[in-house]
Amino acid sequence: MKAIKGRPFFRGVKLAGHKSPTEQLPAERLEIAGEVAIPLRQHVGAPAEAAVAVGQTVKKGELIGRAAGTVSANVHASVAGEVRAVEERPDGRGGTCVHIVIAPGETQEEAYLPPLSDPTAEEICERIAACGIVGMGGAGFPSHVKLRPSAKVDTLIINGAECEPYLTCDDVLMKHRREEIVRGAHYMAKALGVDNVVIAIERNKPAAIAAFEETDLAVVSLKKQYPMGAEKQLIYCCTGRKVPLGKLPADAGVIVQNAATAFAVCEAVELGKPLIERIVTVSGSGIAQPKNLLCPIGTPLSRLAEACGGVKDAVKFVAGGPMTGAALTGSDSVVTKTTGGFLFLTKEETNTDPPTNCINCGKCADVCPMKLMPMQTEFYTNAAEYENADKYGGVLSCIECGACSYICPARRPLAQAIKTAKENLRRKKA
Repeated sequence: MKAIKGRPFFRGVKLAGHKSPTEQLPAERLEIAGEVAIPLRQHVGAPAEAAVAVGQTVKKGELIGRAAGTVSANVHASVAGEVRAVEERPDGRGGTCVHIVIAPGETQEEAYLPPLSDPTAEEICERIAACGIVGMGGAGFPSHVKLRPSAKVDTLIINGAECEPYLTCDDVLMKHRREEIVRGAHYMAKALGVDNVVIAIERNKPAAIAAFEETDLAVVSLKKQYPMGAEKQLIYCCTGRKVPLGKLPADAGVIVQNAATAFAVCEAVELGKPLIERIVTVSGSGIAQPKNLLCPIGTPLSRLAEACGGVKDAVKFVAGGPMTGAALTGSDSVVTKTTGGFLFLTKEETNTDPPTNCINCGKCADVCPMKLMPMQTEFYTNAAEYENADKYGGVLSCIECGACSYICPARRPLAQAIKTAKENLRRKKA
């Protein structure tokens, strides 16, 4: 089906892609070597509860963390072996969470679920929940919850925008595993009871667009614009519908799922395979050989660096993309279900100059795709007046794209202030 051009959205920023080091590289499977540390918090909602004990032998794909509540997700062993620890460990981002540490065995026996043949909508949702599938574009919302919306929907959008610089994991997957993504999309459409399925891809991925033009999915070619992959912007560009502030995509009749999530759904339904591995882009000028790696969940950052020839002169490590990713406090980070990449950035790729005073230029507001006032959020956050940060800055409507921090000539830590205000408002509400 010939691609149609999507609408542009207003505001946002233009970014250099930095995708050339890995965009033509297929994913290499990272061989299992050494322990994996699998976090029980890899998703939005309550962390999973440990379902194994130290000394227990587990198979690849076996349940090791049970979803705790409606909004939660199962966690499975990404390797077969012995459970060496169930303990709190640093998450690499300044916090901690419980990890299940597994030492791989000599044989990798699998414990997948039986494949489903012509499943019903409810069976698809149940299988997705059982396999612990979450949004793999970075948000990590449990997919089975998203496929049971409270509002009536008529459209499913598969998000293949991948607008973050450096990252090419979705692009590689779309070019090489098109058929599985299409089947996964149809399973999700069946679960939702919708016929209109769209895949949306930025125009800097012509090979992926061409590949999906040969399928029965409607293809929308998107302008290269950041943050094109954000749900509300993507929905507008594909359908012309606007999601009101404080509302969800389902309120506009649309559900958005990532391309990698669609692939994982296909494997869950047809192979009974839980979400235990994913493609990760390892890039930046501070790594010797940038690559796309297919990694078991829980693989440590050091193992990825080793597989890519080692670290050169990196001064900053980032989990995810440079705009929405998290700067790491050390090498403790591991691959999770939502890890699209690890970046090893040199001094030339980062700006380490200290911030200066705000000059009231208004550029942060000019580029904000949600039409908010980030400078007001930072001002009131610094004064610990978090309610005013929302009243005057609209912080709870922020999608945390980072465009405000990127454009700020004074290098104000606007994105950090937004996260701080949101966290404090959530705590107060709780």
